[in-house]
Amino acid sequence: MSAPAAPANNLIRASYQPDAAEMRADGGDGRTMFGHFTPYDTWTKIDSHYEGRFMERVGEGAAKRSMVERSRSIRVLYEHGRDPSVGNKPLGAPDVLEDTPQGPYYESDLFRASYVDDLIPAIRSGQMGASFRFSVPDGGDQWVTPRKPTEHNPEMLKERTITDMVIYEFGPCPFPAYADASANVRSGTDDFIESLMRDPAFLLRFSERVGPNAAAHILSNLAPGGLKLEANPMTPGGLAVEATRTNALLAVQRAQLLLQR
Repeated sequence: MSAPAAPANNLIRASYQPDAAEMRADGGDGRTMFGHFTPYDTWTKIDSHYEGRFMERVGEGAAKRSMVERSRSIRVLYEHGRDPSVGNKPLGAPDVLEDTPQGPYYESDLFRASYVDDLIPAIRSGQMGASFRFSVPDGGDQWVTPRKPTEHNPEMLKERTITDMVIYEFGPCPFPAYADASANVRSGTDDFIESLMRDPAFLLRFSERVGPNAAAHILSNLAPGGLKLEANPMTPGGLAVEATRTNALLAVQRAQLLLQR
C-alpha cells in the first residue's frame, strides 16, 4: 500500500527497554556505555502533532545499512544536544555498532570529561533510556491499513513498518512517565521541534552541528505554513522569525547574532 503523507525526516524515538543505556561494570574501568537504542519488531503507538497518529515498528535489519555506511558520522549525544549544560559535546564515539535480532546494538567508551562524569551515576543507576534521531529514506517504510482490531492495534490505526533508516545520532535521555505502561518506545519528535522553534540556543547548537544551510532547510520543512519561532522569555529580544523557505536561514543567522551579545 502507498504510504500516507507522513513526515520522514528528523524523527525522534525514545526507548524504554531495560537495556537501552547501561554501563559495563566488569572489566576495564567501567566507562563503557552499551545497549540497544531501539527494539526491533515492537509495535508502539505514535501520537504526534507533527507526525500524526499511527502504529509503528522498526523491522529487523532496518538500521543495518546506516550503521555500516554512516558509522563515522553517527554521534553519541545527550538529549540530542538539547541539554543547556552539555550542549553539542559528544559523550564518546560509537566504538561498536552491530545489527542484532533484538535491535541495533552499540558500545561507546565514554570520554573523560566533567560533563560526561556528571551523567555516569544516572546511567549506572538505570535512570536513563536511549533516544535516537533518524530519517526514513524513500521506500524505507511500508504502510498497511488493518481490516480488523488486533491485540497490538485495537483502534485499527494505520500500521507503519520501517525497513530502512538513516541514523544521525543517539544517546542517553531521561524520560517522563509514559501514559501507556506497556509501551517501551515513544515519539520525541514534537519535543525536538519545539526546541528548534522556540529555543534560540538549541537552534544555534543544532546549526553548528549540521550546518546553517541544513538547519534552515529543516526549519522550512518543519514549518511549511509559516509557523513562527516564538520569543524566548529567557532571552531578551527572542526570536520572532517565520520559518519559511525564504527566511529560515535568516532565523538561524538571527539566533547566532542574538546569542553572541
